[in-house]
Amino acid sequence: MLPFSAHIPFISTCSIVTDLAGPRLASWYEHTGAAALFSDGGPQGRYSYLMAEPVAEAVLAYDDTTDAADMLRAATAFVRPEDPPPGLPPFTGGLLGLAAFELGPRLERMPRRPFRIEGRGAWPELVLRLYPGVISFDHATGLCLAIGRGRTQAEAQAARDRLITLYDETSSRPVQRAPLTDAPLRLETPDGVHEDKVAALVRQIHAGDLFQANLARGWSGRLRDEVSPGDVAAALHAHGAAPFGAFVKMGERAIVSNSPERFIRLDADGRLETRPIKGTRPRGQTTAEDIALAADLQASAKDRAENLMIVDLMRHDLSKVSETGSVAVPALNALETYANVHHLVSTVTTRLARGRTAADVLAATLPAGSISGAPKVQAMKVIHEMEAARGPYCGALFTVDAGGAMDSSVLIRTLAFERDEAGRWHVRAAAGGGIVADSDPKAERIETETKLSLIRRVLEGS
Repeated sequence: MLPFSAHIPFISTCSIVTDLAGPRLASWYEHTGAAALFSDGGPQGRYSYLMAEPVAEAVLAYDDTTDAADMLRAATAFVRPEDPPPGLPPFTGGLLGLAAFELGPRLERMPRRPFRIEGRGAWPELVLRLYPGVISFDHATGLCLAIGRGRTQAEAQAARDRLITLYDETSSRPVQRAPLTDAPLRLETPDGVHEDKVAALVRQIHAGDLFQANLARGWSGRLRDEVSPGDVAAALHAHGAAPFGAFVKMGERAIVSNSPERFIRLDADGRLETRPIKGTRPRGQTTAEDIALAADLQASAKDRAENLMIVDLMRHDLSKVSETGSVAVPALNALETYANVHHLVSTVTTRLARGRTAADVLAATLPAGSISGAPKVQAMKVIHEMEAARGPYCGALFTVDAGGAMDSSVLIRTLAFERDEAGRWHVRAAAGGGIVADSDPKAERIETETKLSLIRRVLEGS
């Protein structure tokens, strides 16, 4: 096993002819330690990546007392800042990390609970893997590269060639038709109960306990016998691709994400960017209705204020690891449109302080402000009191390149899977929204349904 501390400076590339959005995506899931980051090819998602067969892995179990920040720093010690090779994507091999929402309370020394599916074993709060290469697809140019990294040029070439072999061995599989579950998803928190929780939270906000908190509820179900999480990922990508689509295979567990939200990007030159989402409307049934809904969102004082609160929170979090005076907000409450929703999205940028690394950024900012609230610690206390454990949902998926660049997504629109002893895949989904002083309980409940609508349509055919 290559230790995380070993640098992998050598790089080897080879062009291949393929399209990562094609029919091999579902089958790639079957490889050992398979992972994929697949984008919509839009402004925030130029590249897609395939990975498999990690050479090192570290797992932070729920009951492990290891310091999470120290673990992140140890796992990113392989990084040696370098000028990015010309013509290559921002991720050329390195670390893939999956942080559960509960890693945030752990970092703050707060109470937390284990995440389980159908009462099975506790899920880990952090999974870190070192991949010696990736297959990268550039949606802007159509260029597909197999990229290998290693401690020697020969090692880098071997990693590259192994990825090409794996891809050649990956069979094509058509996208599965809905329904992918054997029955409609089961709602865990009834509508009336969720509305009552929203109303109780609004009272807490009026009492001055906090300004905003994200409140979610869950749905659960089971896949049909012939369907795998890889099939779900391919179907979501086919029917509503997002900038930060992903899957990660973890033995008898997996996550699939169709997230539109970037958490934090760190460029190799030290520039940081986060893009919090707050404010949602459904897509319209007609062009006129769609335009009206988008305009209503842009004009909503409530949604704009909700977004601004999270912008201020992210400015505060990033300032902990930034050069003094470098935090800026180049875009506030910009409208972005996806397959089933309109969102308000803001952009916060800054410069990483000297001596700080991607690990410091993650330790200072997890979980994302957009899915916790403000003040963050008080919001996490409320979430702990009102919700079941979230697990991967509302956590983060991140990559750290061997040259030091990082990118990450917030794991909204995200499914957690676990296979039982009979080989059946159980699935849990969740959706939520930011609750503020003037939130309407019914509207907030409907927002959870809107956000989950694409996932339910793909899984259930509804």
